[in-house]
Amino acid sequence: MEFNAVLGEYGPMLSRIVASYEVDPAQQQEVLQDVSLALWQALPKFRGDGSLKAFVARVAQNRAVSHVAKAANRPRQAELNDEIICKADGPEVRLEKEQQRAQLLYAVRALPLNLRQVTTLALEGFSHREIAETLGISENNAMVRFSRAKEALKLQMARGNTVQRGVE
Repeated sequence: MEFNAVLGEYGPMLSRIVASYEVDPAQQQEVLQDVSLALWQALPKFRGDGSLKAFVARVAQNRAVSHVAKAANRPRQAELNDEIICKADGPEVRLEKEQQRAQLLYAVRALPLNLRQVTTLALEGFSHREIAETLGISENNAMVRFSRAKEALKLQMARGNTVQRGVE
């Protein structure tokens, strides 16, 4: 498959995967470029054994994880800049949705790496089988990780809601 066609089809997914690992928009662009280069290099090696979507996501996950490992000691001070707004909603609804998205994205970023990987792929609509294929783990392991990730996200989201309301 042609590289530009793959980027055209899976570009939004790649951007979301990268955003789940990096807060700073400038760094997101850098990681996205790194992912694109890695995908360009890896695409000729795609044999068609699994789905192209899983292959593309695996490349993105691997590069994002490498970025997280390299950036672990770097201080983070950038603000979240996610501009996914539904134009049909009123300002109050848009603000509430934006706050919910931001809270979810922060909660996902706070997960341990193995749970973050599974969650990011699940949010992209991957099945447990596709997640397992992408991450090179068993389907049962993918289900267990996702179950743990959901519980951790519920706790973080509930905690975030109480903090926002000033309960803590």
